[in-house]
Amino acid sequence: MSIPIKNVKNKIFFNVLIDSFFILLIVLCFYLQIPMSSSKVVYIPQGGTNEIIAYLRKNNFDLIKVDTYILRFLGHIQSGWLDIGRTQLTKGEFLYLITKSKAVLEDITLIPGETLYFFIKDLTLQLGLDEEKLHLAYKEYAPYIDGVILANTYKIPKGISEKHLMYYLVNTSLKEHQKWAIRFLGEYDEKQWFRYITLASIIQKESANNEEMSLVSAVIHNRLRLKMRLQMDGTLNYGKYSHTKVTPEMIRNDTTFYNTYRYDGIPQAPVGSVSFKAIQAAIFPANVDYLYFVRNKSGVHSFSKSYQEHLQHFSK
Repeated sequence: MSIPIKNVKNKIFFNVLIDSFFILLIVLCFYLQIPMSSSKVVYIPQGGTNEIIAYLRKNNFDLIKVDTYILRFLGHIQSGWLDIGRTQLTKGEFLYLITKSKAVLEDITLIPGETLYFFIKDLTLQLGLDEEKLHLAYKEYAPYIDGVILANTYKIPKGISEKHLMYYLVNTSLKEHQKWAIRFLGEYDEKQWFRYITLASIIQKESANNEEMSLVSAVIHNRLRLKMRLQMDGTLNYGKYSHTKVTPEMIRNDTTFYNTYRYDGIPQAPVGSVSFKAIQAAIFPANVDYLYFVRNKSGVHSFSKSYQEHLQHFSK
């Protein structure tokens, strides 16, 4: 009894299909075993699979069109800075890891009152970044020479570049500035808002604790209203002088706009980073008539309404 030709053709086609599948599987297994190099931490931008493959190829990762289909089979590609963990691995391992790896993060902290100058020095040491590149990146994104980045703890991906870091810090902070301005003032006017931030930066430098902030703010507002010079040491603790003791010589010789002994009004830019409490105090000063304050033996400040009373506090 002869087998129908149609059945024979179907059997041959099925066998060829099975053989082709196994050949393809073997080729794929060999392909996935190809060695490749990677950095331990890899940045993956947001976007579609084709866009991500194009980005990685542009950054010297050995990937081709077929990897797009493999990645779609493996799952969704993670975005951000991913902890690959190794520099030498196979193609299959790399493709698997960029779909499964978690972001590797590190905490960096900008303390209230600290200046950009010292914050960047800390970043240079902690993250191993280039100090000059950090300064250049900050200038590119920030509208003021200091005080734009808010005092806070930020979670930063390990391996981040100087430019990416400053873009993140500045833009994250500017969003907060806008949010708080709308909350307190009903609108975000950059010039008006950063006048308050400059006031807050002085309050941050001068106050011994959070409870004093509204009182220090009142002194500043009262002196400005009466067109008195602020004459506050904290304004001279700007930039690289953040931790420098202000001396009579420094007061005489400093000709920058930070010198509130020499010039009327407030500086043209914040003196350093500010906290939310300092911003609140700048906008809502205490309802008092104080014009002077001096640090006392308890480490806090004594406030007074007259110069004579102020002089008496020096001995307390």
